[in-house]
Amino acid sequence: MWSKRAAGVASSAALALALLTGCGGGDDDAVTAEQGFKVPDLPAATAVGAPEGQVNIVNWAGYVEDGSTDPKVDWVTEFEKTTGCTVNSKVAGTSDEMVTLMKTGEYDLVSASGDASLRLIAGGDVAPVNTGLIPNYADVYPALKNQRHNSVNGVSYGVPHGRGANLLMWRTDKVSPAPDSWGAVFDANSPYKGNITAYDSPIYIADAALYLMATEPDLGIKNPYALDQDQFDAAVTLLKAQNGLIGEYWSDYTKELQAFSSGDSVLGTTWQVIANLAQADGAKVDVTLPKEGATGWSDTWMISSRAENPNCAYKWMDWIISPKANAAVSEWFGEAPSNAKACAETADPKHCATFHADDEDYFKQIWYWTTPIAQCLDGRTDIECVDYSEWTRAWTAIKG
Repeated sequence: MWSKRAAGVASSAALALALLTGCGGGDDDAVTAEQGFKVPDLPAATAVGAPEGQVNIVNWAGYVEDGSTDPKVDWVTEFEKTTGCTVNSKVAGTSDEMVTLMKTGEYDLVSASGDASLRLIAGGDVAPVNTGLIPNYADVYPALKNQRHNSVNGVSYGVPHGRGANLLMWRTDKVSPAPDSWGAVFDANSPYKGNITAYDSPIYIADAALYLMATEPDLGIKNPYALDQDQFDAAVTLLKAQNGLIGEYWSDYTKELQAFSSGDSVLGTTWQVIANLAQADGAKVDVTLPKEGATGWSDTWMISSRAENPNCAYKWMDWIISPKANAAVSEWFGEAPSNAKACAETADPKHCATFHADDEDYFKQIWYWTTPIAQCLDGRTDIECVDYSEWTRAWTAIKG
């Protein structure tokens, strides 16, 4: 569905940002040094200088559109004309690929999801962001700022792009009664065995943990991304059992759309945009936020600690969260915008209502993807939690 913008413009301008130590406001949800999370001592910009002429971006498909996918979908061309910064885009298929690409030092920016951002911060691959240099940051929903996935010690490491939930979708002509719990995809006796789908990523272990948090309170899970060994083993056991029910794991949402449209999949985790597209194609599907809540994403634009084009990078971060551009990208991709003023700019006046843009009660039920680390993010200090490298190894074993 998406096409990527060609990259390859030669590197040119020298670094033009003066630097100092990172700045940013504090928040109770932020990761702190007291939790044992250590980060390299990297500076943040103090000023934005003359544009270097280009910016190199690693992004999710649909986040950097210049009209080549659809002539009507273009928020890059105006940016280039306004700033003089040519945009070179590299689409990444997974968070792991984003981390790998950012480690090369060849890219200035990344649209990182929460299962990548703390890895990038801890690895010194991204720098703190001086949000005072980004005027449109003032209009970002407060609930998206300085969260566990994009800040450490009260220091911001990026600007929020948008957010969404991982929902439960089913074929209304094949699944009855309508499910209201994630138990529907974990039921060992499910009549839909072989037609259930799940998201293909180690971070999906958190979905199992979230279900266990609600259904097996004796495990003591307080945060689906903060699992000690016993809690982690319980989630892995549940997912290994679920594997026998799965017809197909998905990461490319166009493939999930096809599977639900054809009936190969009738029940499983999804995104609101997939449901919208499936319904538009005539598929009999519906979605719900299950009673246990859900995992979800809040993507963050982060700047490389080795950015060769930091001035253009800062200009892009301000542009992509401006009301007009943020409305366009959130509507095209299918998510809630991060800028509160974007809702007045969407072509569909119901877009923000559909995606619960300003419904904080809705998003309080969402656990945004956050990189699991050894220091338990639920506040425990007397035990280590299982870090993301172990989640990755376990996921390979779960899928068999």
